Amino acid sequence: MPELSGEHRRDPLLRGRGTSSNPPNRFDGIGLTIEGEHLEQLAREAPSGRQVRTQVFADASRTIINRVDSPDLPFGWTINPYRGCEHGCPYCYARPTHETLGLSCGLDFETKIFAKHDAAALLRKALSQQRWCGEPIMMSGVTDPYQPIERTLGITRSCLEVMAEFGQPVTLITKNRLVTRDLDVLSRLASRGRAFVHISVTTLDAKLSSMLEPRASSPRDRLSAIRTLAGAGVPVGVMTAPIIPGLNDEMIPALLEAAAEAGACHASYTLLRLPGQVEHIFEEWLRENLPERADRVMSALRQSRGGRVDDAAFHRRFRGWGERAEQIAKLHRLMSRRLGLDKPLPRLRTMQKSSQPGLFDGLTPDPPPRGG
Repeated sequence: MPELSGEHRRDPLLRGRGTSSNPPNRFDGIGLTIEGEHLEQLAREAPSGRQVRTQVFADASRTIINRVDSPDLPFGWTINPYRGCEHGCPYCYARPTHETLGLSCGLDFETKIFAKHDAAALLRKALSQQRWCGEPIMMSGVTDPYQPIERTLGITRSCLEVMAEFGQPVTLITKNRLVTRDLDVLSRLASRGRAFVHISVTTLDAKLSSMLEPRASSPRDRLSAIRTLAGAGVPVGVMTAPIIPGLNDEMIPALLEAAAEAGACHASYTLLRLPGQVEHIFEEWLRENLPERADRVMSALRQSRGGRVDDAAFHRRFRGWGERAEQIAKLHRLMSRRLGLDKPLPRLRTMQKSSQPGLFDGLTPDPPPRGG
């Protein structure tokens, strides 16, 4: 019987995921340590490594639009079609949200996904209410709306179809080229000034990307997505996020040049922050995959956050502070200005609702598209 303790030993045999450990849930106070004998047995059974399949659970949420009250965010509403994210980025600040579900912010976050199958119906109900004033909505805040299971479930697309029907303005951010699947719906929204897409590009190094963001699209495919969206008239920006001091901060010029060449019209970034046990997950990944750079990266991160790896204070959490953080900010500003990526974000048209339920700007909603 494995002993219970406050620490979960990582599984070195695990393949294809961002983390190989499941730290104990901070709300439980109990964790499971895997005994060495058990690991040896697993090694004999799967000498080439083992994989953990993604499990999808139904989310029972009865509302879909979330209010955001943060003075340092440029949006006031979000929709998260999923909880958890298959992309498996070990640095993801959203990992601790899985602990509120009684799960771990480690492997559970990327293998136990909660899908909001009723999202489109809930959204239609919300947009039809008289009190909804048609402000822009961000997809998403704590998950990627185009993670791999979206290809099968289509929850994000169903939400976009409802938004196109109502003329609801929307901004999306993703690391996945799957966003181009919905080019037809996004083009309809963009033609009315009601859509903007951010593509997150962390590195141009395909090998590093495959380790850092194991189930996200490759850098080449993300740049291709920018090109495709821009070519179809959908305004698109690049989010160089997160910037990890000592790892990809020197790549900022090349990242922005590639994005501008692909057709991006705006650039932004966030500095790495490691809340809660994400610090443990990221540092473990770093020492396993880039051991020769681990000390340098952790030191550089602390230099950009006043000696810590996280700072939740508004207006500092995304940019850090101190000399190292200011160097990163100056470099990003300089390159953005040089490449014409420093223009303000396009202002999405915000509708004023008519006296009839479900109508905006005095216009009837667009008819739903035919043929799926």
